[in-house]
Amino acid sequence: MPPARKRTRSYDSVKIRAAVLTQFGHVREAVGTLTPEQLELPTRLGDWTVRELATHIAIGFASVARAAELPEPATAEVALLDWPSTTAARADAVDEGVRAAVDASQDLAALYGRAAEDVGDVLSGTPGDRLVQTRGGALRLDDLLVTRAVELVVHTDDLNAATGLGVPYDRQALAACVRLLADVLAAKAPGGSVEVRIPPYAVVQCVEGPRHTRGTPPNVVETDPLTWVRLATGRTRWDTELDAAAVSASGERADLSALLPLMS
Repeated sequence: MPPARKRTRSYDSVKIRAAVLTQFGHVREAVGTLTPEQLELPTRLGDWTVRELATHIAIGFASVARAAELPEPATAEVALLDWPSTTAARADAVDEGVRAAVDASQDLAALYGRAAEDVGDVLSGTPGDRLVQTRGGALRLDDLLVTRAVELVVHTDDLNAATGLGVPYDRQALAACVRLLADVLAAKAPGGSVEVRIPPYAVVQCVEGPRHTRGTPPNVVETDPLTWVRLATGRTRWDTELDAAAVSASGERADLSALLPLMS
């Protein structure tokens, strides 16, 4: 299926590469401090423990190198804005791969070290516009890196929730994650009646209805970056964050609950 024709914002190649490497480095450093007891803690990802989550992060990051090693596809098959909708279909395969790696007793330090080395080698010599084959379809390498930024930010938050480690978020990685998920919302519910603000990274308009042109929009949703990421990925619920005042929503069209999550 050819990629959908949707307006996709551009991401600076140098910045997104640096962001992905930096965020993976933050996670790698944190995972290296985990005790055997911490590795067996539960996470909010079904029955995965921290060990499975940490393994998944490394495997997902290393997929950049695996994709670049394959022959270059002839054409792109998936648009960046369509990528989040493809993740659910791959969930079972991802789970199987993670459990196989854990059952094989792969050493996490070695796994992270190989991933960092392999991806670093790829990024040092591969142009961003090269097409790469992934499980979700063929896309540009730089677009794949945006998806890795999303996964790294989302799973850093999962890791922090499970362990309380306080792993930091690279600013550019967090920005890319927030912006892509905001753009996915705008593509899913096109229109101009609701303005969604996620300062300082994104503002999008969505939902059919009257479009405002000047002044304060009649329907406004505003939240912080991490709350938005959790809402967009199903880590939390709209009503929960509204009750906690982590989301403000004004106007009769400002209820986004029926549109969320955008990926899982």
